[in-house]
Amino acid sequence: MAEGLIVKALSGFYYVETADGPITCRARGKFRLDGSSPLVGDRVIAERASDGSGTVREILPRRNRFVRPAVANIDLMVMVAAAVNPVTDPFLIDRVWALAEHHGCEFLLCVNKTDLDAADRLLEIYTAAGASVVRTSAETGEGVDELTARTSGRICAFAGNSGVGKSSLLNAMDPGLSLRTGEVSRALGRGRHTTRHVELFPLAGGGYIADTPGFGSFDIDQMENIRPDELQNCFPEFSPYLGRCRFRDCTHRREPDCAVLEAVKAGQIPLSRHGSYVRLYEEADSVPEWERD
Repeated sequence: MAEGLIVKALSGFYYVETADGPITCRARGKFRLDGSSPLVGDRVIAERASDGSGTVREILPRRNRFVRPAVANIDLMVMVAAAVNPVTDPFLIDRVWALAEHHGCEFLLCVNKTDLDAADRLLEIYTAAGASVVRTSAETGEGVDELTARTSGRICAFAGNSGVGKSSLLNAMDPGLSLRTGEVSRALGRGRHTTRHVELFPLAGGGYIADTPGFGSFDIDQMENIRPDELQNCFPEFSPYLGRCRFRDCTHRREPDCAVLEAVKAGQIPLSRHGSYVRLYEEADSVPEWERD
């Protein structure tokens, strides 16, 4: 028996990295019966047979579990944004951050292309909201060492709209990846017309990047549902004001004597962040109850 990390799952096989080398495994039938199938990112107990094949015997407790894409134990969600070519919509940043908070993984905003635009406005908004922010430029090398240090030894997911510089940043962090600009998904096995699977790829500085092109677009029909009443807990800067509203079931949108709305008016919560909350709430509220779980 050996403890290991599932780095790829494809066609019923699980590729497990252990201290004694990789094992290609099938999963025990009990997992299918109880609906707890192993996921990429799971730490598992695997058994190697005499012929070299293996079996996943046990799934160790998970830190978190994402539905789309199906991956577990993400330590750090890195949202790559830019203020130029293309300009990142803050709503996309807020949606990714909310999902990270919902799953209890750390969030890092990586403001890229600072050689073209320092993105002071983004820095102002997200520093005020309490986010961790690093400014980077794959062209000049600014912030690359800090980003590498933040991802070292961890399982990370990189999100961001197309063209924002994810490929260039990853190449700067690990030249061995040799990703062509705009081709993160293809290089990691999830090209537009390829078999869709999830995989972890090691970074030279330690840790893994999860193949997560599904994190890139976040269309509402592709994003797992966060219940409307749970969204308030996905905006950390709301925390000091929760429970201080007149109504216990306050939605923090238009109710009188709402502590969150008062904080927005006072400039203690960024207006754009509250606008994203309202938009996410209304989108989530439009989802029928039976589709939420």
